[in-house]
Amino acid sequence: MRDALEVHLRHEPTRISKSRIKRLRKLTHPQYRLRVDDLRVFYDVEGDEVQVLAIVEKSGADDWLREMGGRDEDGPAVGSEG
Repeated sequence: MRDALEVHLRHEPTRISKSRIKRLRKLTHPQYRLRVDDLRVFYDVEGDEVQVLAIVEKSGADDWLREMGGRDEDGPAVGSEG
C-alpha cells in the first residue's frame, strides 16, 4: 500500500487511468479513487496537496461513498465506484 501511495499519489495524483485512478463524477469529495488490489483509496487533491480520506476494502467502497461522499448539489445518488 505504501509503495502504491508513493508512486501514484506523490507524482501524478490526478492522472486518470482505466486500471488505477478514477475521477469520481458527481461528487465534491472525494474527488478521486485509487485502486490497489482489493483496497480503494479515496482522496482529494488541492493544489500540490493530496488528502487521503479513507482506505476501504472493495466490498465496502459503495457503502463508504454513500455515507461519507459529498455530492454535487444537482447530482444523483452515487452509483457503483468499486
